[in-house]
Amino acid sequence: MSTASSALITGITGQDGSFLAELLLEKGYAVTGVMREEPGCSLGCSEHLRGRIQLVHGDLLAPDTLRTAIDEVRPREIYHLAAPSFVPASWGHPEETMRAIIGSCAAILEAVRDVDRSMRVFVSASGAIFGETSESPQREDTPCRPTNPYAIAKLSAHQLLGVLRAHDGLHASSGITFNHESERRPERFVSRKVTRAAAAISLGYQEELTLGALDAVRDWSFAGDIMHGAWLMLQQERPDDYVLASGVAHTVRELAQIAFACVGLDAERYVRVDGGLVRPPEAAPSVGDPTKARAQLGWEPRVGFADLIERMVRADVRSLQATAAAT
Repeated sequence: MSTASSALITGITGQDGSFLAELLLEKGYAVTGVMREEPGCSLGCSEHLRGRIQLVHGDLLAPDTLRTAIDEVRPREIYHLAAPSFVPASWGHPEETMRAIIGSCAAILEAVRDVDRSMRVFVSASGAIFGETSESPQREDTPCRPTNPYAIAKLSAHQLLGVLRAHDGLHASSGITFNHESERRPERFVSRKVTRAAAAISLGYQEELTLGALDAVRDWSFAGDIMHGAWLMLQQERPDDYVLASGVAHTVRELAQIAFACVGLDAERYVRVDGGLVRPPEAAPSVGDPTKARAQLGWEPRVGFADLIERMVRADVRSLQATAAAT
């Protein structure tokens, strides 16, 4: 049987997994992370937690390993965060993207149904499922029109969770998470690309930053706040789906202006637009409506947009300085 305070996290090496693990450890949980690599390999963003968390093997493309991990650990709560997360890559590998996202979700829910239905499951969906919808901000019941393989897979997993929850009586909830950032975000994402460039330019390591459409709109939150919302979802008596987002629209231009201002620079002097990176404007801005999460979960983001960007820039400055000092 599962214990009162135990959790299994897929994606333990990533940004979200590390913040969630920190939160659960603070609350006294026994935390186990699922890793595709051998336990002795790097824990990525959770390296600082080595020795405080247990590790088990699991691979999104090998469903039996996920079932084995669940059967072995038998946690009270499961947080399924792992997935291919860089949208452009899904165009190159759509079949693998589908298997990794839909197959792993199905395997976890099936294992819970067969092993212990009292386990509670959180699955990370994405605001990308709404795609070219006509509504903004997007709510839990907003019509979905996904526009890439990643979003299609995320929507399929989200819908699968809903029907299995109803059919098998599972305590399974889907968190429709919009963009969430931190200093642990990989540099291929625009938020970290901007903050890293601002830090590098301020230190004289870089001369300019090239971006696409500066008027592109996103809903950016702090990753730690989003993971707090995920935890709150599994503390509810009844499972349900929730949008986790700030509810505030910001442009890439605003992001850059705040980031460069943090180091005393004017973004206008250093940011260049590459027309080849500019995409057509979206029919409806990608902004989430967190009204339901705030009302039913009591969830409130603690880190505002400007504070988030400053946190990331300061961390990038420290990182670059440390690297320079070590060489």
